[in-house]
Amino acid sequence: MKTRRIKKSRLLALLVIVFIVAFLWAGGESVLRSSISKINPLPTQSPTTAITLSSVTSTWERVHRVIFLKSAIDAKLDKKSYVRLSDTPLALQQAIIAVEDSRFYHHVGFDIEGILRATLVNVQTGSYIEGGSTITQQLVKNLFLSQERTLGRKVEEFVLAIDIELRYSKEDILEMYLNTIYFGSGAYGIGEASTIYFGKPPFHLNLAECAMVAGLPNAPSLTSPYVDFAAAKQRQAVVLAAMSRNSYIGPAQAQEAKLTPILLAK
Repeated sequence: MKTRRIKKSRLLALLVIVFIVAFLWAGGESVLRSSISKINPLPTQSPTTAITLSSVTSTWERVHRVIFLKSAIDAKLDKKSYVRLSDTPLALQQAIIAVEDSRFYHHVGFDIEGILRATLVNVQTGSYIEGGSTITQQLVKNLFLSQERTLGRKVEEFVLAIDIELRYSKEDILEMYLNTIYFGSGAYGIGEASTIYFGKPPFHLNLAECAMVAGLPNAPSLTSPYVDFAAAKQRQAVVLAAMSRNSYIGPAQAQEAKLTPILLAK
């Protein structure tokens, strides 16, 4: 146990160093240099000085977040509607993994195979269809990052994803993901989604309901059953097919779930 802790500490230290070097390489160095050269020692600061000071603060906030990750995550989680993984159906967990990150238990925060597959699909179709992001990377984005596509943001996403994998179990990561993802219709987290769509806690969702709600994060504003029920059913079929393909359920179970009536809360 002691050896494992030492190894994790060394990995974390290496991760912090890599993050700082990568951030500087991605553009942070010029920000820091201009900040240092423009800081006004007088009480009255110009708007330019305020902006550069803000940039310095932002840089060290990011480093601080990597080092003190657990406290940063705790500050972001909504404990009022938080649902433990033990209170969510196994079918829901399997549905999310099957459709969002089928190699979830085999990667360390990012999936090279998934990235290569997504790149190939996007090149073949000539459009951005697949992103290749893992559940861990999506959790990082939900908690901390904006949707901008810059090199610096991507570096931070990869570093934080690895950091999370070092500090949390896969079960913890899946639990946090389920509690932070947006399911559409104003529902953040599986607790709110289950109540808003089906009028009951997650533990009582059947396979058909699990598959439908698991399909929503892909495009929550478009596939909410309150917005477009047909689109929600199509996504449900995609999820059930993914579950069958990954051997979580059989073809007969998938077909039965497709035919199960969906009773919405409103």
